[in-house]
Amino acid sequence: MYGSHQFKGAVADQFLANHGATSSLLSDPTWTEHSSDVVASAVLDWATQNGASSYAHWFQPMAASGVRHGLTGQVQNMMMKFHNKDNTLMYDFKGKDLIRGETDGSSFPNGGLRATHTAGGYLALDTSSSIFLRGDVVFIPSAFVSYYGAALDEKTPLLRANEAMSLEGCRLLKLLGVPESKLEGGLVANIGLEQEFFLVPREHYLRRLDLQMSGRTVMGKFAPRGQEMCDHYMSAMSMTTPALACMQQMQEECWKMGIPLKTRHREVAPGQYEFAPLFGVNTGQIDQNIMVMQVIEEVAAQHGLAALLQEKPFEGINGSGKHNNWSISNVDGSLNLLNAKDMAEYGSAAFPTIVAAIISGFEEHGDALRMSISVPGNEFRLGACEAPPAIISSYLGDDMTNYLAAFKDGNDDVTYAPSQKVLDLGTKSVQPFNVPAEDRNRTSPLPYGGSRFEFRAVGSSANVSMTNTVLNTITAEKFQQFSEKIEGGETAKVVTSAALNKAWRVIFNGDNYCEENQKMLTKRGIWRIDSAVEAIHSIVMDKNVELFQKLNVMTKEECEAREMVMHNHYIGTVELEALSMVDMINQNVVPAVKDSELGASLTTDILTDLTKSVSTIKESLGKIHRESDPYEAAKLARILRLETMVEIREICDTCEGLVPADLWTIATYKELLFLDQNDSSWM
Repeated sequence: MYGSHQFKGAVADQFLANHGATSSLLSDPTWTEHSSDVVASAVLDWATQNGASSYAHWFQPMAASGVRHGLTGQVQNMMMKFHNKDNTLMYDFKGKDLIRGETDGSSFPNGGLRATHTAGGYLALDTSSSIFLRGDVVFIPSAFVSYYGAALDEKTPLLRANEAMSLEGCRLLKLLGVPESKLEGGLVANIGLEQEFFLVPREHYLRRLDLQMSGRTVMGKFAPRGQEMCDHYMSAMSMTTPALACMQQMQEECWKMGIPLKTRHREVAPGQYEFAPLFGVNTGQIDQNIMVMQVIEEVAAQHGLAALLQEKPFEGINGSGKHNNWSISNVDGSLNLLNAKDMAEYGSAAFPTIVAAIISGFEEHGDALRMSISVPGNEFRLGACEAPPAIISSYLGDDMTNYLAAFKDGNDDVTYAPSQKVLDLGTKSVQPFNVPAEDRNRTSPLPYGGSRFEFRAVGSSANVSMTNTVLNTITAEKFQQFSEKIEGGETAKVVTSAALNKAWRVIFNGDNYCEENQKMLTKRGIWRIDSAVEAIHSIVMDKNVELFQKLNVMTKEECEAREMVMHNHYIGTVELEALSMVDMINQNVVPAVKDSELGASLTTDILTDLTKSVSTIKESLGKIHRESDPYEAAKLARILRLETMVEIREICDTCEGLVPADLWTIATYKELLFLDQNDSSWM
């Protein structure tokens, strides 16, 4: 069953063989030029055998997180030819249908990259990600661009960044002594994405307008119990609620599509869960993660649940993230650039040179990294003792830090050998065992985890294409700069030492949650942008536009378009939340207060405050609408969201605490979060 609905490997071999080809054909992107009909015929055979009769070019519009189901765009076309003369039909799917598509691009966010009268959107198959099927549809991962080639999607800049990283990475590795045979096919960025989410009873979800419209509760009194007992994290998956069966079905559906969801467990907050897959090439992993998110939402509904993928659906407990584990390797995986053992045979300077380049990128372009995680919901989560703060530092651990310090200070013979220690529990029932000498640091935005960096600050609802576009682009730039200096006559040792000295301030191995440490890091000059609105604006800073332009990842116009799209997405999200709050006050809170016997004076005071609150929200929205500059409008939206609505929430939550439970019509945190205690219907 695993992978039967993914056109790859043995599955693809089975059907390509009937047309004189093998799956090795798919590893060369030029098959789209000379063998598209062969592949299309094999795909059609595979599709019909699995009950599929339609296909869709499957693409990723901008500004989808939190609002667009599945985060993708698609038009499903039948693989059929219709004969009107004799009223018959036959299967028909050619190479031209597989590799190209065209659609109306007029209603997708574009930031000015196309005009109203130039509405064409053009789709081209992405050979780096596998074709898959679900239900009766074959999905073809595709890039989505305008008539003039401007990227209207999340995928295209990532594909360009992958090319830049591969080109400049191979250039540097050759200078470090890595043979060309080891670099055949170039380099790839591999990622693993840990997906967190909440499962809540659907009957109660349907009693929350805010959750339905925005994915976040804009009001809600804390339950008597939260996560303070640390009782939910990795606890037993109860068989008395639908959550376990739901997650099992999610895994089964994903396995068919070749998505290796290996790990499932409960997360820290009540009602919170996580899936974790295996590593893979970034484009394929992102496509798979997007489908995982869609499967999570759809399967949850089949089990009487609602899945919440937004970063902070509930106040007072942890929100959800999507840790982006990132590394670089050659195509066959035999050389991991972040594995000291793999790099050791190329001299003592090879491994520290690679690490120094990456650390230098973090130090110089922390603003771009912060921009890349600025989905609207993440603003409530960063720095709240559940996710790293918006200060872009990197944890290396003492072993790596001491190794790099020795290297930059002139010790050419130093080697990186991460130490281990033995734990003896004092019982023969458990024999002594080895553990790393250094603990995990979950407070760091970018900790080194042995053979990879983990970008821990990414939001759960995000399409992480922009995150990985930035990671690959800043790394490509540093690889390029290092190569230029070495080609100019400097040694790798000199280049690396200088880079480490300049970037050293970004390394921090302590507690990033500690306020004193945050003040210290800010004084160091490390990038810190608390506001998502300001972080988004950084994409059009001169240095960042130059970064993306010189590596052919994004043009100035594409950078400017993304700023506009992301600010409008932020504004739109806040408006959904604000209007939900208005309706809930008018339709739920006010009637509940009126029906309660709270005393005439108290009732009058509360109703006055609620009426003023509604007026304040509407006035704030009016100011936002009258502001023509999306950047300035987003600033106003942030004030409404993080100041005005927070104060109004306190009034509403006070009302919830005063109104009798049988008169309060909005689903409570107690009803939403505690499946184990509340859900008896499934039994």
